[in-house]
Amino acid sequence: MPINIKNFLLSKNKNSRISDFQDLEHIDGVAISVISANLYKESRDDLVLFYFRDSANYASVYTQSKIISENIKWNLSLKGNSIKALLVNAGNANAFTGKVGFKGITQIAEDLSKKLTTKMAEDEEKKNKVKPTEILFGSTGTIGETFPTEKIKHVIPDLIKKIKYTQNKYIWMKAALSIMTTDLSPKLAMEECCIGNSEVKIYGIAKGSGMIFPNMATTLGYIFTDADLPSSILKKLLKKNIETTFNAITVDGDTSTNDMVSFFSTKKAKHSKIKTINDKKLEQFDKSLNMVLLNLAKRIAADGEGASKFISINVINAKTFLDAKKVAFSIANSPLVKTAIAGADPNWGRIIMAIGKSNVNLNLSKLGISFGSIKVVEKGQLFSEYQEIEVAEYLRGEKIDLTVDLSNGNKKFTAYTMDLTKKYIEINSDYRS
Repeated sequence: MPINIKNFLLSKNKNSRISDFQDLEHIDGVAISVISANLYKESRDDLVLFYFRDSANYASVYTQSKIISENIKWNLSLKGNSIKALLVNAGNANAFTGKVGFKGITQIAEDLSKKLTTKMAEDEEKKNKVKPTEILFGSTGTIGETFPTEKIKHVIPDLIKKIKYTQNKYIWMKAALSIMTTDLSPKLAMEECCIGNSEVKIYGIAKGSGMIFPNMATTLGYIFTDADLPSSILKKLLKKNIETTFNAITVDGDTSTNDMVSFFSTKKAKHSKIKTINDKKLEQFDKSLNMVLLNLAKRIAADGEGASKFISINVINAKTFLDAKKVAFSIANSPLVKTAIAGADPNWGRIIMAIGKSNVNLNLSKLGISFGSIKVVEKGQLFSEYQEIEVAEYLRGEKIDLTVDLSNGNKKFTAYTMDLTKKYIEINSDYRS
């Protein structure tokens, strides 16, 4: 049964509206198909295919967990720099499933490649083949459960029949919804910019709500561009921008077995050849890519399980970038800090605690702490005009900005997170119910 996007959004999050999301439209070289493989008890879309008929260059970053899903093992085994398809399922992580899980991915790759080859011949009378090794996989859901190979194989014919070569906001929304698990809202983002005098598009979708602490979280992110860029440049751009976007968020301090962010170039835009990441013609594209990644990352943090507040933790004037990052995440991952903010309790002593346990060398006589524009600590002491009631009132808002000034350098880092509420416990205690 096709999903009713409006009803689905309302069932997940009463505040979500289709109009809240950017208008992702058509991007040359990408075809999309979404279907239900019945991987959930309720009726919903849970399988999405991105088909690149003329192939796409790609680059990926994956989880740093020592236990990785079978789909990531498959992806890491691929030797080429281009692919023909990306298949993503929700409802099952295919992690800790061993040889059986990997065999399932192999069987699906073989089946899907044959049927896509037939599809290509029917559409274009081409004899080109889609190889199993030209298919990338993403999975999200419960760890350790038998991978539903047969269910997925069963719907592949219909999945291919539903391929849409022209996209619109509705199709992108369906794709984003299909990869959700405990998410309350789909994550979509887009930017348009220029490489030289040529207009290019950057579109992205993502999912993530819990088990989020990426070392490049369960985070899946897929970025698409019509720019003509080789995999080597895609990889450098992705690694450069992931550090301050997807690797700057945390929900619960837990890193998934399935994290992946992939970047695809369909090569359809006409612009001068880009040979190096330092090409000045890439400057605007680089900034736009960062905006897309940051938009998606913030949406993940804001949609953290049980979240009532979105929190930005800005650590400034640190001696090193790593120092700034350590302090920011020490605060962002502290249950004591997150619960205090949830309760609008201006218990700034918890922030002091979190800064101290970061193991960063500090000059306490220069330390500063502020909530928004409200100073709490200045030069290592409680601010002389501090009024607790002001901070308490500020913390009742839905967006919280916390700034920590280390005053011993010029490096900075911002971490994004959410508060910790009773709802988080409810969601994760009932996750498999």
